[in-house]
Amino acid sequence: MAALLLLFLVSVGVMLSSTEAQKAYNKLPENYRKGVDLALQQLNSHSAVQQHFLFFESIQKSDIESGFNVQYIYHNFYLKSTECAKGTVTPSPQLCPFKNDRPLLDCAVIYKTFGGEIEYDPKPYIDCFQKPKLTEAVKSARLEHFRKMSLPSGTHTLLSVIQHHTDKRRMTE
Repeated sequence: MAALLLLFLVSVGVMLSSTEAQKAYNKLPENYRKGVDLALQQLNSHSAVQQHFLFFESIQKSDIESGFNVQYIYHNFYLKSTECAKGTVTPSPQLCPFKNDRPLLDCAVIYKTFGGEIEYDPKPYIDCFQKPKLTEAVKSARLEHFRKMSLPSGTHTLLSVIQHHTDKRRMTE
């Protein structure tokens, strides 16, 4: 009897955490949800992936408005495997509760949007690792990629002209 009660409580807990994760996904701004969807689409395209994954929680979000309705997005989040097989039609937290025997996937997506739509130039950056395998070097590389992508295209040229001009002036003084 006690084992049955424990099983029931664990099942309820899994369902509640799945529902909370879905609420967290629904609360994301549209531009961030599109990035999560892009990561899930890429993940599901790999033949080695057997389970269906759902958004679990955001870790870090950042965006840069560069004007003219252009925005650069960085979103670091967790995905978690579910009980459903990959390819499940209309998966939901109720139909596909989270599995607790697999590590979380730590994903980062970096992309440019124009008018709220993801631009494919520059190509969106999608990087997912099992949480235990994620290193500080990978985290740093992700942030560096975001920094490089989000710099306006003329910034390097303008800064090099200013630097060159300053260096030339020092040489003549």
